[in-house]
Amino acid sequence: MSAPRPLLLVGGGGLAREVLAAVRLLPDLWRPVGALDDDPARRGADLDGLPVVGGSDLVHEMTDAAVLVCVANAHRPRGRLGVVARLDLPADRYATVVHPAASVAAGTAVGPGSVLLAGAVVTTPLRLGAHVVAMPHVLITHDDEVADGATFAGRASLGGSVRVGEGAYLGQGSAVREGVSIGAGAVVGMGSVVLHDVPAGEVWAGNPARRLREGNGS
Repeated sequence: MSAPRPLLLVGGGGLAREVLAAVRLLPDLWRPVGALDDDPARRGADLDGLPVVGGSDLVHEMTDAAVLVCVANAHRPRGRLGVVARLDLPADRYATVVHPAASVAAGTAVGPGSVLLAGAVVTTPLRLGAHVVAMPHVLITHDDEVADGATFAGRASLGGSVRVGEGAYLGQGSAVREGVSIGAGAVVGMGSVVLHDVPAGEVWAGNPARRLREGNGS
């Protein structure tokens, strides 16, 4: 058996802590060696026993380590993809982490840099894009399409044949009806019930969900 690969987490917030907890349940695959954060005030901090060793540019020096970008923010739904673009790493530098308590249908392709946390369910074989984050108890069902950089907060759920665009953010406990599209960079508020297509870059919330405003697109 090969040795576990060293792993760097980019980001020092709550998502990084959750990903770290998942990674520690996969010791045969990953050996976390440090967190990276571009806030100088966080250098040397402790992330649940993992040191913040420097800024994100260290990924270009620690070339033997795999990388996960652990950034998620409803106010900047494309933020994770922005970090990925800035780092400009090849796809094989990125880890893919599936929590042992996630249920993923055989044949599902999970893109590089993606994370599925405990209780996440993918019911049929699908292709999930790169740098997707599914937080605990997310439900993704038959014929759904999930583009790069999409974020699903805890208990977000999709009916069948839902299309989620690049960098979209679905808030905690949101539900999307079968056949609906969520546009690129769109944000769906927590607890929302989405019955109609959400255009790219818009913020929708409520039950049923309605347009609140244009997002900031970042």
